[in-house]
Amino acid sequence: MIVCCDAVAPNRLAALEAEIVACRRCPRLVSWREEVPARAAFSDERYWRRPVPGFGDPSAEVVVVGLAPAAHGANRTGRMFTGDRSGDWLYRALWRAGFANRPESHAPGDGLRLDGVWVCSAVRCAPPGNKPTRAERDACLAYLARELDLFDRASVVVVLGAFACDAVGACYGLRPRPRFAHMAEHALGGGRTLLCSYHPSQQNTFTGRLTEEMLDAVFARASALRLAGR
Repeated sequence: MIVCCDAVAPNRLAALEAEIVACRRCPRLVSWREEVPARAAFSDERYWRRPVPGFGDPSAEVVVVGLAPAAHGANRTGRMFTGDRSGDWLYRALWRAGFANRPESHAPGDGLRLDGVWVCSAVRCAPPGNKPTRAERDACLAYLARELDLFDRASVVVVLGAFACDAVGACYGLRPRPRFAHMAEHALGGGRTLLCSYHPSQQNTFTGRLTEEMLDAVFARASALRLAGR
């Protein structure tokens, strides 16, 4: 018998989001997110320039963890993987897999809804060069750990890239740390599976290291694991 997952209590999600958005723990990241010059194409927009909370379905059975907001993506729009090419790839794949109601994500309020998926990141502020330090990652780990704990009925955690894989492994205290490889799987305990994917960054998608078919395979597997975990 298929049992529907309970939704995370709205007040608990709201409390976590408020803490994330107000965070100023990492001086380098605070400086970068607030001072990075706006691109000419977005000169008429007001950048978000704060930490970016998670986004998606409060009843999610799949949690997707990325690296960090993009300087001119989520740092501009305030929603994870929104307004950049990595997000274009991710949300198209989620749409093809039946996890999203549309294949595009431009800005909050654009009508995008996720079904069964929650999207977040290991680090919540845009880092210079898309490279957070280990200390900056560790400063954000408590937020990620609490988020994963809130979605206690989620049976799959999809990590986009080795950085996110290491962050989730640290949240669970895995020793040795989980080996990252595309489509690699690791048990997290409690019936939860860690599923690895290359990050849909331009350096991976432009070079062919990650194709749409490869990303589709990740979410097809996530869907199968989700059904098996019900």
